[in-house]
Order: sequence, then C-alpha cells, then structure tokens
Amino acid sequence: MEPKILIPVDGSETCKRTVEQVIAVRERFPRRLTLLHVVDMDKLAYRMIPDFQVEMVRENARKAGAAILRQRTEPLTQAGFEIDQRLEFGAPRQVIPRIANEEGFGLLVIGRHTGTGEIRDVLFGSVANYVLHNVKCPVLLF
Repeated sequence: MEPKILIPVDGSETCKRTVEQVIAVRERFPRRLTLLHVVDMDKLAYRMIPDFQVEMVRENARKAGAAILRQRTEPLTQAGFEIDQRLEFGAPRQVIPRIANEEGFGLLVIGRHTGTGEIRDVLFGSVANYVLHNVKCPVLLF
C-alpha cells in the first residue's frame, strides 16, 4: 500500500516551486496526492465588517481558495498524478498538522517561504517550521 501524501498549497511562488520539484521527481511519489489549502481565518477577522457581510467575505475566500487548488492541481494532473483536493478554514499552522496526524498521512511535502527574514522566523515562526515540529509523519521541506 502506498503512503498517503499531503501537500499544503497556497498562491505563493514558493508553493509553485514546490509543485515543480514534486513533478521533477515524480517517479519517487505515488500516483495519488492530496492537496490542502487552508483559508486563514485570522486574516478574515476584520472587526469593522458588519455581521451581514461576514458570510460574503467567507464565500469569496472559499472561491479564492478553490481557485488556488485548481491552479496547483493542473500541472500535477498533466504530469500524471491523481489529485484529491481539500479546502479547509482555520489557522494553517493548526489545521495542517491536525489533518496530517488524524488522517494517517505518511508524508507531508511543504515549501518554506524565503526572504521573510531569520529574525522574523525566530520571533514568530513560519507555518512550515511549526508544521515540521508538530506532525507525526516525515516532512519533505523544499
């Protein structure tokens, strides 16, 4: 039985390069992959948005997340992969490890954003760094 592989995705250049690297070494991966995009609810927490518009903001964020999943899925399917898409809401640093741990993934593949600064990473941490230290499965970090 092949291991389940989880790849968190976003709209960044880092994520694009990560997908390209997976494709470059596709013979080392199983045919089926799971892509996960997490809509960061903290970024949607605007205090000035009236209650009646909160659902509209959430729906627009869902549509944007679905577009990111389609964008990242396309090159992988063209390379011969079968993709399961997941769209979740919450804090990425919490949701990614929860899904990886609770759903028995055998490998997590994630890119690390460059250029954010070492001091910033030390003070606040990156999502990739947090995930690396909070999942039970091995992590392939690009």
